[in-house]
Amino acid sequence: MTILEILARVQSGAMTPEQAAAKLDPCARADLEFAQLDTGRMTRRGLPEAIYSPGKSAGQIVAICRALNNAGQNVMATRVDPDQAKAIREELPAACYNAEARILTVDCAPLPHPDGLVAVVSGGTTDIPVAEEAALTAERMGARVERRFDIGVAGIHRLFRHLDILRSARAVVAVAGMEGALPSVIGGLIDRPLIAVPTSIGYGTGAGGYTALFAMLTSCAPGVTVVNIDNGYGAGVAAAMINREFETRK
Repeated sequence: MTILEILARVQSGAMTPEQAAAKLDPCARADLEFAQLDTGRMTRRGLPEAIYSPGKSAGQIVAICRALNNAGQNVMATRVDPDQAKAIREELPAACYNAEARILTVDCAPLPHPDGLVAVVSGGTTDIPVAEEAALTAERMGARVERRFDIGVAGIHRLFRHLDILRSARAVVAVAGMEGALPSVIGGLIDRPLIAVPTSIGYGTGAGGYTALFAMLTSCAPGVTVVNIDNGYGAGVAAAMINREFETRK
């Protein structure tokens, strides 16, 4: 629920000023004993707390989902495996699961209207789960997203026909494993903010994504921003915030 929505509910009498103040408290939290939920994050940062699912039981995730929904916030759980998703949806039938992105969502309020443009590209097909995590995250934060997958440097001619989209985007997320060259190539061709995501995809000396990470960190294309290995969520948030900033300055 946005600040304007809360104020509108106060104006209409659907919410008391005290209830509104509680929802707008930037330090608000919900105590679940096993988790201290940061329900004030939406007020401070414009996005709710996300649930990192590995290591959590399905019951814990369900309880967190319910608490966030009770606070008027939509829920996004990342890195949810199929077994977790099945158990969660038995308790929360309204939950939606994107198996490719490994994201489960439970919404209680309308999502922002998609605006602007974020382009999400991947070097290979195997990078798509991380790219989809970034794309879905950015979409849920109000960005219109264009996806372009499997356009890596092993067949660099595939990239060139997508340059119009990349050059018109407010931010570009480039996801690649192996030697991680894709962001450097794109960075030399566009003037848009570029967020590079190394993935753990690759043979032997790919070293679980470290080769791609180091390559992106030492890119000869200036201005490339790099997130952690497989961190599609972080890249999606960053791209959506850039997209949102463009919108506020229009």
